Amino acid sequence: MVNRLQLLSLMTAATAASSALAADSSDWTKLPSLPDKEGFASMFAGVSGGALLAAGGANFPDKKPWEGGKKVWYDTVFVLEKPDGAWKVAGTLPRPLAYGVSVTHVGRVLCVGGSDESGHRAECFRMAWGDGKLTIASIPALPQPIANLSGAVLGDTLYVAGGTEKPDSTSALKTFYALDFAAKNATWRELEPWPGPARMLAVAAAQDGSFFLASGADLKPGPDGKPVRTYLNDAYRYTPGKGWQRIADLPRAAVAAPSPAPTVRQNRFLVVSGDDAAQLTVAPPDHKGFPKSVLAYDIRADRWTETAPTPAPRVTVPAVQWNGAWLVVSGEQKPGIRSPEIWRLQP
Repeated sequence: MVNRLQLLSLMTAATAASSALAADSSDWTKLPSLPDKEGFASMFAGVSGGALLAAGGANFPDKKPWEGGKKVWYDTVFVLEKPDGAWKVAGTLPRPLAYGVSVTHVGRVLCVGGSDESGHRAECFRMAWGDGKLTIASIPALPQPIANLSGAVLGDTLYVAGGTEKPDSTSALKTFYALDFAAKNATWRELEPWPGPARMLAVAAAQDGSFFLASGADLKPGPDGKPVRTYLNDAYRYTPGKGWQRIADLPRAAVAAPSPAPTVRQNRFLVVSGDDAAQLTVAPPDHKGFPKSVLAYDIRADRWTETAPTPAPRVTVPAVQWNGAWLVVSGEQKPGIRSPEIWRLQP
């Protein structure tokens, strides 16, 4: 009888914990859409002066890529000063840019690397919004040009991992850089990389005193010399002073999922949608969209579980924390097709 009661107690606790997590990740609502009918892939986004900034990105404004359309990069910076307000143009970036890393740190949006029509960039900068005005200032450049990288800020240190060096790269990078903004004369430091394969378009997270790197895609040259992706579902934890540790593999790949990953409480983060490679052989016009599933990683249990789905599966898209909620800002809803929508997850 005692054993049965103990088992019942454990089952009840597990069910309650699972239900609580599902409830945390099921409350999705829409904010005003960006004032662009197409929307953008891989914008730079963050919060400054209490306002949401969304900048740059790329899309196919005339024809889709399978129709011979040309990708266009943008330099517009949009601002939304309150969740029920209206977007307006705040200014422009130093150049059209997309596919970099953006994080919020002490009231500024840090923008790292990325690409434009001519290639990949090493320059980095920060955006700030105040008194109705946008200001942009340079921060130390990366040691090399990188796009399709991942990053998150832990305390005062920004970590970025992986990516590609050139638009036609047939191998991904296995580089791990850190920029400590609390240091005098801050500069990028190259750190020991994770023990797994090189990767691009991985998911980064900062939680529980550590930096996490999950999924992504490795590259190799195919028979025609063009890059071929290997989809990854491994994941790693980096703790300053302790180094890297492999954690549980994801149940599926989640390439280019919203990043930095939304965090929940003090011991979880969420991998929302992402490309799981399930439709690699599907022609782009017939693509049904990316998976709606949301994977929750429990840091203390080292376990992934599937929780309530998202109504807005997106890839190549930034995630931003604003007013206690997490936002998925624009992004790609199908290959070559963007969305101007802004979705809010309220844990």
